[in-house]
Amino acid sequence: MFATVGVIAFAGCALAATHLNDNFHPIVERRVYRSAQPTGDEIRAYRDEYHIAAIINLRGEARGRSWYDEEVKTTRELGIRHIDFAMSARRKLTQDQSLALIALMKSAPKPLLIHCQAGSDRSGLAAALYLAALEKAGEEKSEAQLSIRFGHIAIPLLGTYEMDQSFEAMEPLLGFSGS
Repeated sequence: MFATVGVIAFAGCALAATHLNDNFHPIVERRVYRSAQPTGDEIRAYRDEYHIAAIINLRGEARGRSWYDEEVKTTRELGIRHIDFAMSARRKLTQDQSLALIALMKSAPKPLLIHCQAGSDRSGLAAALYLAALEKAGEEKSEAQLSIRFGHIAIPLLGTYEMDQSFEAMEPLLGFSGS
């Protein structure tokens, strides 16, 4: 029982720590970053410090929602390309959807910011696919983007394990044997 409580406490601390910095992390320094949902002020700061040229919003188009309207308005004001790619952390991506996301990340202006709501699950899968497909970073380094370090907890039936399953389904196409 104490071990279970310890694991839960560790996971809670790790999740809290990832969100203190808006879960903003480099995937590849000076080229691709990941984060939780950025505010307009955060977008401005990321543009100023990291020279962000494009943002891929993995939450999909959501006109009329304050977070979305603020993001679109801010990117328009700053001349940052805004790209929507709708996906759910609770549904596996098909191989075709994963390939479309990879193509989108490849063609987007750099430096690129990829985000979802918390920056943990959808952003983790996108980061893993980017590293595997476009940087040829290898399976272990790519899969590390889907980890507790970024707030991702992979437990079947929890609702976000589908991101891990999506990556596993892509492994043959990425040149990995699977694990």
